[in-house]
Amino acid sequence: MLECCDNKAMLQTRSHLPVVGIDFGTTNSSVALASEDRGLQLASFSAFGESTSSFRSVVYLEQVKTETGRRVHTSTGPAAIEHYLAAEKKGRLIQSLKSYLSSSTFTGTSIFGRHYTLERLVSQMLSDLREHAERQFGKPIRHALVGRPVRFVGAESDADDAYAVTRLRSAFELAGFESVEFELEPVAAAYSYESTLDHDELILIGDFGGGTSDFSLLRVGPGVSRRGRSRDSHSEALLGVSGVALAGDAFDARIVRKLVSPALGSDSFALSLNKKLPAVPAWIYSNLERWHYLSFLRTRDVMEILRSARLRALEPKKIQALIDLVEEDLGYQLHQAVQRAKFELSHADAAEFRFSDGSMDLSIPIGRADFEAWIADELHAIEGSVDSLFRSAGVDPLQVDRVFLTGGSSFVPAVRRIFNRRFGEDRVRSGNEFTSVARGLALSASSR
Repeated sequence: MLECCDNKAMLQTRSHLPVVGIDFGTTNSSVALASEDRGLQLASFSAFGESTSSFRSVVYLEQVKTETGRRVHTSTGPAAIEHYLAAEKKGRLIQSLKSYLSSSTFTGTSIFGRHYTLERLVSQMLSDLREHAERQFGKPIRHALVGRPVRFVGAESDADDAYAVTRLRSAFELAGFESVEFELEPVAAAYSYESTLDHDELILIGDFGGGTSDFSLLRVGPGVSRRGRSRDSHSEALLGVSGVALAGDAFDARIVRKLVSPALGSDSFALSLNKKLPAVPAWIYSNLERWHYLSFLRTRDVMEILRSARLRALEPKKIQALIDLVEEDLGYQLHQAVQRAKFELSHADAAEFRFSDGSMDLSIPIGRADFEAWIADELHAIEGSVDSLFRSAGVDPLQVDRVFLTGGSSFVPAVRRIFNRRFGEDRVRSGNEFTSVARGLALSASSR
Protein backbone atom coordinates (compact mmCIF):
# COMPACT_ATOMS: atom_id res chain seq x y z
CA MET A 1 0.00 0.00 0.00
CA LEU A 2 2.89 2.35 0.82
CA GLU A 3 4.32 1.85 -2.69
CA CYS A 4 0.93 2.68 -4.19
CA CYS A 5 0.65 5.89 -2.17
CA ASP A 6 4.22 6.88 -3.05
CA ASN A 7 3.46 6.39 -6.74
CA LYS A 8 0.27 8.43 -6.42
CA ALA A 9 2.14 11.26 -4.71
CA MET A 10 4.83 11.13 -7.37
CA LEU A 11 2.24 11.39 -10.14
CA GLN A 12 0.53 14.29 -8.40
CA THR A 13 3.85 16.09 -8.08
CA ARG A 14 4.68 15.40 -11.70
CA SER A 15 1.28 16.70 -12.82
CA HIS A 16 2.25 20.15 -11.52
CA LEU A 17 5.41 20.28 -13.62
CA PRO A 18 5.10 21.52 -17.20
CA VAL A 19 5.63 19.29 -20.23
CA VAL A 20 7.40 21.21 -22.98
CA GLY A 21 7.44 20.43 -26.66
CA ILE A 22 10.95 20.08 -28.06
CA ASP A 23 11.80 19.91 -31.72
CA PHE A 24 15.40 18.70 -31.76
CA GLY A 25 16.30 19.26 -35.39
CA THR A 26 19.25 18.40 -37.57
CA THR A 27 19.96 22.08 -38.23
CA ASN A 28 17.75 24.03 -35.80
CA SER A 29 15.92 23.21 -32.57
CA SER A 30 13.10 24.95 -30.73
CA VAL A 31 11.18 24.68 -27.45
CA ALA A 32 7.56 25.61 -26.73
CA LEU A 33 5.23 25.51 -23.72
CA ALA A 34 1.42 25.68 -23.79
CA SER A 35 -0.46 26.62 -20.62
CA GLU A 36 -3.92 27.88 -19.74
CA ASP A 37 -2.69 31.04 -18.08
CA ARG A 38 -0.10 32.18 -20.63
CA GLY A 39 -1.11 30.43 -23.84
CA LEU A 40 1.59 29.19 -26.22
CA GLN A 41 5.13 30.41 -25.52
CA LEU A 42 8.20 29.86 -27.65
CA ALA A 43 11.62 29.98 -26.06
CA SER A 44 13.71 32.74 -27.59
CA PHE A 45 17.48 32.87 -27.89
CA SER A 46 19.93 35.70 -28.39
CA ALA A 47 22.01 35.40 -31.54
CA PHE A 48 24.34 38.21 -32.60
CA GLY A 49 22.31 40.78 -30.71
CA GLU A 50 18.95 39.67 -32.09
CA SER A 51 16.21 37.43 -30.69
CA THR A 52 15.34 34.18 -32.46
CA SER A 53 13.16 31.18 -31.68
CA SER A 54 15.56 28.85 -33.50
CA PHE A 55 18.48 27.31 -31.61
CA ARG A 56 21.23 26.14 -33.95
CA SER A 57 21.88 22.44 -33.33
CA VAL A 58 25.65 22.76 -32.97
CA VAL A 59 28.24 21.98 -30.30
CA TYR A 60 31.56 23.80 -29.99
CA LEU A 61 34.48 22.50 -27.95
CA GLU A 62 37.59 24.58 -27.35
CA GLN A 63 40.60 24.48 -25.07
CA VAL A 64 40.88 27.37 -22.64
CA LYS A 65 43.71 28.29 -20.29
CA THR A 66 43.21 28.00 -16.53
CA GLU A 67 45.48 28.59 -13.53
CA THR A 68 46.24 24.87 -13.41
CA GLY A 69 46.64 24.26 -17.13
CA ARG A 70 44.02 23.83 -19.84
CA ARG A 71 40.47 22.56 -19.88
CA VAL A 72 37.85 21.93 -22.53
CA HIS A 73 34.98 24.43 -22.63
CA THR A 74 31.74 23.39 -24.32
CA SER A 75 29.06 25.68 -25.71
CA THR A 76 26.01 25.04 -27.87
CA GLY A 77 23.54 26.86 -30.11
CA PRO A 78 24.05 30.57 -30.90
CA ALA A 79 26.66 30.87 -28.14
CA ALA A 80 28.70 28.11 -29.78
CA ILE A 81 28.77 29.95 -33.09
CA GLU A 82 29.74 33.22 -31.44
CA HIS A 83 32.61 31.55 -29.55
CA TYR A 84 33.74 29.76 -32.70
CA LEU A 85 33.80 32.90 -34.83
CA ALA A 86 35.60 34.89 -32.12
CA ALA A 87 38.32 32.28 -31.56
CA GLU A 88 41.69 32.97 -33.12
CA LYS A 89 42.62 29.31 -32.88
CA LYS A 90 39.56 27.29 -33.79
CA GLY A 91 38.29 24.43 -31.67
CA ARG A 92 35.80 21.86 -32.96
CA LEU A 93 32.39 22.98 -34.20
CA ILE A 94 30.14 19.97 -34.77
CA GLN A 95 26.96 20.17 -36.87
CA SER A 96 24.04 17.85 -37.70
CA LEU A 97 24.65 15.33 -34.91
CA LYS A 98 21.06 14.10 -35.20
CA SER A 99 22.06 12.43 -38.47
CA TYR A 100 24.25 9.95 -36.54
CA LEU A 101 21.57 8.63 -34.19
CA SER A 102 20.69 5.55 -36.24
CA SER A 103 24.34 4.61 -36.90
CA SER A 104 25.63 1.75 -34.76
CA THR A 105 29.13 2.34 -36.16
CA PHE A 106 29.39 5.85 -34.71
CA THR A 107 29.49 5.71 -30.95
CA GLY A 108 31.52 8.83 -30.32
CA THR A 109 34.71 10.70 -31.06
CA SER A 110 37.94 11.86 -29.44
CA ILE A 111 38.34 15.62 -29.04
CA PHE A 112 41.43 17.12 -27.40
CA GLY A 113 42.38 13.69 -26.13
CA ARG A 114 39.03 13.00 -24.46
CA HIS A 115 36.36 10.59 -25.68
CA TYR A 116 32.83 11.92 -26.08
CA THR A 117 29.90 9.64 -26.80
CA LEU A 118 27.28 10.78 -29.28
CA GLU A 119 24.69 10.80 -26.50
CA ARG A 120 26.88 13.05 -24.38
CA LEU A 121 27.41 15.55 -27.21
CA VAL A 122 23.68 15.66 -27.98
CA SER A 123 22.86 16.00 -24.28
CA GLN A 124 24.98 19.16 -24.12
CA MET A 125 22.55 20.84 -26.51
CA LEU A 126 19.47 19.44 -24.78
CA SER A 127 20.72 20.49 -21.34
CA ASP A 128 21.27 24.06 -22.53
CA LEU A 129 17.82 24.08 -24.14
CA ARG A 130 16.25 22.85 -20.88
CA GLU A 131 18.08 25.37 -18.68
CA HIS A 132 17.25 28.22 -21.04
CA ALA A 133 13.57 27.23 -21.07
CA GLU A 134 13.55 27.08 -17.27
CA ARG A 135 14.87 30.61 -17.01
CA GLN A 136 12.44 31.98 -19.57
CA PHE A 137 9.32 30.10 -18.50
CA GLY A 138 10.11 30.45 -14.79
CA LYS A 139 9.43 26.77 -14.08
CA PRO A 140 11.51 23.62 -13.66
CA ILE A 141 11.54 21.55 -16.86
CA ARG A 142 11.81 17.79 -16.40
CA HIS A 143 9.28 16.36 -18.87
CA ALA A 144 9.14 16.69 -22.63
CA LEU A 145 7.17 15.62 -25.67
CA VAL A 146 9.80 15.32 -28.39
CA GLY A 147 9.47 15.23 -32.15
CA ARG A 148 10.99 12.42 -34.18
CA PRO A 149 11.11 11.84 -37.94
CA VAL A 150 9.16 9.07 -39.63
CA ARG A 151 12.51 7.61 -40.69
CA PHE A 152 15.81 8.74 -39.17
CA VAL A 153 18.72 9.60 -41.44
CA GLY A 154 20.66 6.46 -42.26
CA ALA A 155 18.00 4.10 -40.89
CA GLU A 156 17.45 1.12 -43.16
CA SER A 157 15.07 -0.81 -40.92
CA ASP A 158 12.65 -0.45 -38.03
CA ALA A 159 15.44 -1.69 -35.76
CA ASP A 160 17.64 1.21 -36.87
CA ASP A 161 14.83 3.65 -36.08
CA ALA A 162 14.28 2.08 -32.66
CA TYR A 163 18.01 2.33 -31.97
CA ALA A 164 17.95 6.04 -32.86
CA VAL A 165 15.01 6.64 -30.49
CA THR A 166 16.81 4.79 -27.69
CA ARG A 167 19.92 6.93 -28.13
CA LEU A 168 17.90 10.13 -28.26
CA ARG A 169 16.04 9.14 -25.09
CA SER A 170 19.38 8.48 -23.36
CA ALA A 171 20.62 11.92 -24.40
CA PHE A 172 17.52 13.53 -22.87
CA GLU A 173 18.04 11.61 -19.64
CA LEU A 174 21.68 12.75 -19.50
CA ALA A 175 20.40 16.30 -19.98
CA GLY A 176 18.27 16.09 -16.82
CA PHE A 177 14.89 15.08 -18.21
CA GLU A 178 12.98 12.59 -16.07
CA SER A 179 10.44 11.50 -18.68
CA VAL A 180 10.33 11.77 -22.46
CA GLU A 181 7.64 10.80 -24.94
CA PHE A 182 7.95 10.95 -28.71
CA GLU A 183 5.58 12.15 -31.42
CA LEU A 184 6.08 12.03 -35.17
CA GLU A 185 7.20 15.43 -36.40
CA PRO A 186 4.62 15.75 -39.21
CA VAL A 187 1.86 14.84 -36.75
CA ALA A 188 3.12 17.52 -34.37
CA ALA A 189 3.05 20.05 -37.21
CA ALA A 190 -0.57 19.03 -37.79
CA TYR A 191 -1.46 20.05 -34.22
CA SER A 192 0.02 23.46 -34.91
CA TYR A 193 -2.06 23.86 -38.07
CA GLU A 194 -5.17 22.54 -36.32
CA SER A 195 -5.02 25.38 -33.79
CA THR A 196 -5.84 27.82 -36.62
CA LEU A 197 -9.01 25.99 -37.76
CA ASP A 198 -12.68 26.56 -36.98
CA HIS A 199 -13.79 23.44 -38.90
CA ASP A 200 -12.57 19.88 -39.52
CA GLU A 201 -10.33 19.08 -42.47
CA LEU A 202 -8.49 16.18 -44.06
CA ILE A 203 -4.94 17.45 -44.42
CA LEU A 204 -1.57 16.41 -45.72
CA ILE A 205 1.39 17.64 -43.67
CA GLY A 206 4.82 17.90 -45.27
CA ASP A 207 7.65 18.51 -42.79
CA PHE A 208 11.01 19.23 -44.41
CA GLY A 209 13.94 19.26 -42.01
CA GLY A 210 17.66 19.24 -42.52
CA GLY A 211 17.91 15.46 -42.68
CA THR A 212 14.42 14.08 -43.39
CA SER A 213 11.24 14.80 -45.34
CA ASP A 214 8.18 13.45 -43.53
CA PHE A 215 4.51 13.30 -44.44
CA SER A 216 1.30 12.55 -42.57
CA LEU A 217 -2.29 12.31 -43.72
CA LEU A 218 -4.82 12.97 -40.99
CA ARG A 219 -8.10 14.55 -39.95
CA VAL A 220 -7.84 17.62 -37.75
CA GLY A 221 -10.07 20.39 -36.47
CA PRO A 222 -12.17 21.37 -33.47
CA GLY A 223 -14.46 18.36 -33.86
CA VAL A 224 -11.55 15.94 -33.86
CA SER A 225 -9.98 17.80 -30.93
CA ARG A 226 -13.19 17.68 -28.87
CA ARG A 227 -13.26 13.91 -29.14
CA GLY A 228 -9.96 13.85 -27.27
CA ARG A 229 -6.46 12.74 -28.09
CA SER A 230 -6.49 9.22 -26.72
CA ARG A 231 -4.41 6.73 -28.61
CA ASP A 232 -7.52 5.13 -30.10
CA SER A 233 -9.10 8.33 -31.39
CA HIS A 234 -5.71 9.54 -32.53
CA SER A 235 -5.14 6.43 -34.61
CA GLU A 236 -8.53 6.92 -36.25
CA ALA A 237 -7.63 10.50 -37.16
CA LEU A 238 -4.16 9.53 -38.44
CA LEU A 239 -4.60 7.79 -41.80
CA GLY A 240 -0.95 7.22 -42.59
CA VAL A 241 2.64 8.44 -42.51
CA SER A 242 5.63 8.18 -44.81
CA GLY A 243 9.06 9.70 -45.06
CA VAL A 244 12.46 9.67 -46.70
CA ALA A 245 15.80 10.28 -45.02
CA LEU A 246 16.76 13.26 -47.14
CA ALA A 247 15.91 16.94 -47.28
CA GLY A 248 17.84 20.18 -46.92
CA ASP A 249 21.22 18.56 -46.22
CA ALA A 250 20.89 16.43 -49.35
CA PHE A 251 20.24 19.58 -51.40
CA ASP A 252 23.29 21.17 -49.79
CA ALA A 253 25.39 18.17 -50.75
CA ARG A 254 24.66 18.73 -54.44
CA ILE A 255 25.83 22.33 -54.27
CA VAL A 256 29.03 21.25 -52.52
CA ARG A 257 29.61 18.49 -55.09
CA LYS A 258 29.01 20.69 -58.14
CA LEU A 259 30.56 23.98 -57.04
CA VAL A 260 32.87 23.53 -54.05
CA SER A 261 34.57 20.15 -54.43
CA PRO A 262 36.00 20.89 -57.92
CA ALA A 263 37.66 24.01 -56.48
CA LEU A 264 39.17 21.75 -53.81
CA GLY A 265 40.64 19.26 -56.25
CA SER A 266 37.91 16.61 -56.64
CA ASP A 267 38.69 16.47 -60.36
CA SER A 268 42.44 16.86 -59.91
CA PHE A 269 45.08 14.22 -60.54
CA ALA A 270 48.48 13.25 -59.19
CA LEU A 271 51.40 11.46 -60.78
CA SER A 272 52.27 8.05 -59.38
CA LEU A 273 54.72 5.79 -61.23
CA ASN A 274 54.08 7.85 -64.39
CA LYS A 275 50.35 7.24 -64.08
CA LYS A 276 47.66 9.88 -63.51
CA LEU A 277 45.51 8.97 -60.52
CA PRO A 278 42.97 10.95 -58.48
CA ALA A 279 44.91 13.25 -56.19
CA VAL A 280 42.67 12.72 -53.15
CA PRO A 281 40.55 9.66 -52.23
CA ALA A 282 36.92 10.11 -53.27
CA TRP A 283 35.61 9.33 -49.77
CA ILE A 284 37.08 12.59 -48.43
CA TYR A 285 34.95 14.59 -50.88
CA SER A 286 31.97 12.42 -50.04
CA ASN A 287 32.42 13.33 -46.36
CA LEU A 288 32.82 16.96 -47.35
CA GLU A 289 29.25 16.89 -48.70
CA ARG A 290 27.69 15.88 -45.38
CA TRP A 291 27.71 18.36 -42.54
CA HIS A 292 27.81 15.71 -39.82
CA TYR A 293 30.84 14.06 -41.45
CA LEU A 294 32.72 17.25 -42.29
CA SER A 295 33.22 18.06 -38.61
CA PHE A 296 35.19 14.84 -38.15
CA LEU A 297 37.57 15.10 -41.11
CA ARG A 298 40.12 16.97 -38.99
CA THR A 299 42.08 13.95 -37.81
CA ARG A 300 45.79 13.17 -37.94
CA ASP A 301 45.28 10.40 -40.53
CA VAL A 302 43.21 12.58 -42.88
CA MET A 303 45.67 15.48 -42.64
CA GLU A 304 48.56 13.16 -43.49
CA ILE A 305 46.65 11.89 -46.54
CA LEU A 306 45.99 15.44 -47.73
CA ARG A 307 49.54 16.71 -47.20
CA SER A 308 50.92 13.73 -49.07
CA ALA A 309 48.41 14.33 -51.88
CA ARG A 310 49.46 17.97 -52.15
CA LEU A 311 53.08 16.95 -52.81
CA ARG A 312 52.06 14.71 -55.72
CA ALA A 313 49.17 16.76 -57.11
CA LEU A 314 49.22 18.45 -60.49
CA GLU A 315 47.12 21.25 -58.96
CA PRO A 316 48.61 21.62 -55.46
CA LYS A 317 46.85 24.95 -54.79
CA LYS A 318 43.47 23.23 -54.89
CA ILE A 319 44.62 20.56 -52.44
CA GLN A 320 46.03 23.28 -50.18
CA ALA A 321 42.60 24.95 -50.21
CA LEU A 322 41.07 21.64 -49.10
CA ILE A 323 43.69 21.36 -46.34
CA ASP A 324 42.84 24.88 -45.16
CA LEU A 325 39.10 24.12 -45.12
CA VAL A 326 39.58 21.00 -42.99
CA GLU A 327 42.40 22.27 -40.78
CA GLU A 328 40.70 25.58 -40.01
CA ASP A 329 37.34 23.84 -39.48
CA LEU A 330 35.46 26.09 -41.92
CA GLY A 331 32.38 23.89 -42.13
CA TYR A 332 30.13 26.53 -40.59
CA GLN A 333 31.21 29.21 -43.07
CA LEU A 334 30.71 26.78 -45.93
CA HIS A 335 27.26 25.86 -44.61
CA GLN A 336 26.29 29.53 -44.45
CA ALA A 337 27.46 30.12 -48.03
CA VAL A 338 25.39 27.18 -49.26
CA GLN A 339 22.33 28.38 -47.34
CA ARG A 340 22.64 31.85 -48.85
CA ALA A 341 22.75 30.40 -52.35
CA LYS A 342 19.67 28.23 -51.70
CA PHE A 343 17.79 31.19 -50.25
CA GLU A 344 18.59 33.36 -53.25
CA LEU A 345 17.54 30.60 -55.66
CA SER A 346 14.23 30.31 -53.82
CA HIS A 347 13.48 33.92 -54.72
CA ALA A 348 15.18 34.36 -58.11
CA ASP A 349 16.02 32.38 -61.24
CA ALA A 350 19.74 32.91 -60.72
CA ALA A 351 22.14 33.54 -57.86
CA GLU A 352 25.82 33.63 -57.10
CA PHE A 353 27.55 31.17 -54.82
CA ARG A 354 30.10 33.10 -52.79
CA PHE A 355 32.65 31.62 -50.40
CA SER A 356 35.79 33.43 -49.34
CA ASP A 357 37.79 32.04 -46.45
CA GLY A 358 41.18 30.50 -45.91
CA SER A 359 42.81 30.12 -49.33
CA MET A 360 39.44 29.86 -51.08
CA ASP A 361 37.78 32.73 -52.90
CA LEU A 362 34.86 31.42 -54.94
CA SER A 363 32.27 33.42 -56.82
CA ILE A 364 30.29 31.16 -59.14
CA PRO A 365 26.99 31.94 -60.89
CA ILE A 366 24.28 29.33 -60.44
CA GLY A 367 20.89 29.06 -62.14
CA ARG A 368 17.77 27.69 -60.51
CA ALA A 369 17.31 25.28 -63.44
CA ASP A 370 20.80 23.86 -62.84
CA PHE A 371 20.16 23.45 -59.12
CA GLU A 372 16.86 21.68 -59.76
CA ALA A 373 18.60 19.32 -62.20
CA TRP A 374 21.20 18.52 -59.51
CA ILE A 375 18.51 17.58 -56.96
CA ALA A 376 16.27 15.70 -59.40
CA ASP A 377 16.82 12.33 -57.69
CA GLU A 378 15.92 13.78 -54.30
CA LEU A 379 12.79 15.44 -55.69
CA HIS A 380 11.77 12.13 -57.27
CA ALA A 381 12.20 10.35 -53.92
CA ILE A 382 10.03 12.96 -52.20
CA GLU A 383 7.33 12.54 -54.84
CA GLY A 384 7.50 8.77 -54.43
CA SER A 385 7.05 9.04 -50.66
CA VAL A 386 3.95 11.22 -51.08
CA ASP A 387 2.45 8.85 -53.66
CA SER A 388 3.12 5.80 -51.49
CA LEU A 389 1.36 7.48 -48.57
CA PHE A 390 -1.85 7.92 -50.54
CA ARG A 391 -1.67 4.39 -51.93
CA SER A 392 -1.22 2.83 -48.49
CA ALA A 393 -3.96 5.00 -46.96
CA GLY A 394 -6.37 4.28 -49.81
CA VAL A 395 -7.17 7.98 -50.13
CA ASP A 396 -7.66 9.96 -53.34
CA PRO A 397 -5.57 13.16 -53.32
CA LEU A 398 -8.69 15.02 -54.46
CA GLN A 399 -10.21 14.34 -51.04
CA VAL A 400 -7.55 16.41 -49.26
CA ASP A 401 -8.86 19.77 -48.07
CA ARG A 402 -5.50 21.35 -47.36
CA VAL A 403 -1.77 20.74 -47.67
CA PHE A 404 0.39 22.32 -44.97
CA LEU A 405 4.14 22.52 -45.60
CA THR A 406 6.68 23.36 -42.92
CA GLY A 407 10.46 23.30 -42.56
CA GLY A 408 13.18 25.22 -44.34
CA SER A 409 13.20 23.21 -47.58
CA SER A 410 9.49 23.92 -48.09
CA PHE A 411 10.72 27.26 -49.50
CA VAL A 412 12.50 25.53 -52.41
CA PRO A 413 10.33 26.20 -55.49
CA ALA A 414 10.90 22.72 -56.95
CA VAL A 415 9.61 21.18 -53.72
CA ARG A 416 6.62 23.50 -53.73
CA ARG A 417 5.74 22.54 -57.32
CA ILE A 418 5.40 18.88 -56.33
CA PHE A 419 2.41 19.80 -54.18
CA ASN A 420 1.03 22.56 -56.37
CA ARG A 421 0.80 20.12 -59.30
CA ARG A 422 -0.93 17.41 -57.28
CA PHE A 423 -3.27 19.48 -55.15
CA GLY A 424 -3.55 22.90 -56.73
CA GLU A 425 -1.84 26.03 -55.47
CA ASP A 426 -4.99 27.19 -53.68
CA ARG A 427 -4.89 24.19 -51.33
CA VAL A 428 -1.21 24.52 -50.35
CA ARG A 429 -0.37 26.51 -47.22
CA SER A 430 2.66 27.11 -45.03
CA GLY A 431 3.57 29.01 -41.91
CA ASN A 432 5.94 29.10 -38.94
CA GLU A 433 8.31 27.04 -41.06
CA PHE A 434 10.92 26.67 -38.33
CA THR A 435 8.75 26.35 -35.22
CA SER A 436 5.57 24.52 -36.29
CA VAL A 437 6.72 21.20 -34.86
CA ALA A 438 7.62 22.65 -31.44
CA ARG A 439 4.32 24.55 -31.33
CA GLY A 440 2.37 21.41 -32.17
CA LEU A 441 4.26 19.33 -29.62
CA ALA A 442 3.47 21.85 -26.87
CA LEU A 443 -0.22 21.91 -27.82
CA SER A 444 -0.34 18.10 -27.92
CA ALA A 445 1.42 17.86 -24.54
CA SER A 446 -1.05 20.29 -22.92
CA SER A 447 -4.05 18.28 -24.15
CA ARG A 448 -2.84 14.93 -22.81
